[in-house]
Amino acid sequence: MGHPRSDIDVIFSAEQISERLGGLAEEIAQLKLDKLAIVAILKGSFIFAADLIRALHNVGMEPEVDFITLSSYGKSTVSSGTVDILRDVSIDVTGRNILLVDDVLDSGRTLAYAKDLLSARGAESIRTCVLIEKDVGRAVDIKADFKAFKGPNVFVVGYGMDMSHRFRELPFVGRVVST
Repeated sequence: MGHPRSDIDVIFSAEQISERLGGLAEEIAQLKLDKLAIVAILKGSFIFAADLIRALHNVGMEPEVDFITLSSYGKSTVSSGTVDILRDVSIDVTGRNILLVDDVLDSGRTLAYAKDLLSARGAESIRTCVLIEKDVGRAVDIKADFKAFKGPNVFVVGYGMDMSHRFRELPFVGRVVST
């Protein structure tokens, strides 16, 4: 299951993530949302979103799936404070129940921006699901409706998340200790 790396400390193992996804899918399924569309915020959430969608299928859900690409980091490890749409959703969200899926909730700007955007377009309801909710002060007032894990206030990589386009392929979430 992937090679251990001396330059990265594992925070959440592939096994921990896999175990948590089933429970997370069950929590979401309990809402019994009809016309559910999952909107994954790219790029960092792509592996989490794919695994979550399969876990939702395993509990009997059939969500439509779309993607939005937002950027607040660029090549930095610190949020710039502004959010840009690099790719917009292609589905009509009017009257739909939306589950926004993102990798990390830290400042909250990206998730709040996406939520406001889809709300303004007429979504019936918008719930948020993140892989990691960091224990930090938020720049905006937003909470994740669903989270896989509470995480430390460190920059994380792996499981789809990168540092300057590296480490997305790792099957676990970790922290770079040297590059």
